[in-house]
Amino acid sequence: MKSFLKYLGLITWARRLLSAILLGGQVFIHVLQGKIHRRNTLEQMAIVGPESILVALMTATFVGMVFTIQVAREFIAFGLIQAVGGVLALALTRELAPVLTAVIIAGRVCSAFAAEIGTMRVTEQIDALQMLDTDPVDYLVIPRLIACCVMLPVLTLLSLVAGITGGLGVAITVYSVPPTVFVDSVRGFLSFSDLGNAMIKASVFGAVIAIVGSSWGLTTRGGAKGVGQSTTAAVVTALLSIFVVNFFLSLLMFQGTSSNALQNL
Repeated sequence: MKSFLKYLGLITWARRLLSAILLGGQVFIHVLQGKIHRRNTLEQMAIVGPESILVALMTATFVGMVFTIQVAREFIAFGLIQAVGGVLALALTRELAPVLTAVIIAGRVCSAFAAEIGTMRVTEQIDALQMLDTDPVDYLVIPRLIACCVMLPVLTLLSLVAGITGGLGVAITVYSVPPTVFVDSVRGFLSFSDLGNAMIKASVFGAVIAIVGSSWGLTTRGGAKGVGQSTTAAVVTALLSIFVVNFFLSLLMFQGTSSNALQNL
């Protein structure tokens, strides 16, 4: 059985996942100690945020448009035209905007983290940092963690606005929903707690992406081939982790809570 798991690569993957968890704890301690490279952090924030904004906004816009197409016709048929905007806003705020934005960042940024740090590992640049008495965690990992945790909520908020705008456009042009009805529905259904939960989710997803990408890069072995394998494995692991963490966050945030959405129908 052990040889079969080793053949599938599950043992190696589990070891690297454990290394990522330990790295997360180490990063947390170092952040509390104030070991932050500000210049590196600003550079990584530029990479994670502005360079990712276009693809995030385009994705959110079309997701909002498609969701409205799928939902508006059925709601209108049941005489619930006043719920179209609110349902779209809730779906985007609670799930679609944070998760899809995290997925985009995982595919774009996590792979870059793993490839960059992995290349530094196999070319012994990280060993050189240690020789210069520079901790790779402080110099490489923490700036990426802070950048993802700060910029992902910003991207999520912008994606939310883009998704609602896209849905509004479809509702007006395709289903003749009055703009005031749509906007009032959004205001009635959404609450500040929903927005706060979305930002918390985005920050946690950002931490997951940064830790997984950096850890897989730091544990890269085997030259150029190893870098490619680490990059692929990092993205897959980050995506899987996002979905698993999203389940537990949703369970914690929304289980047993009542929404005032029904009062607006």
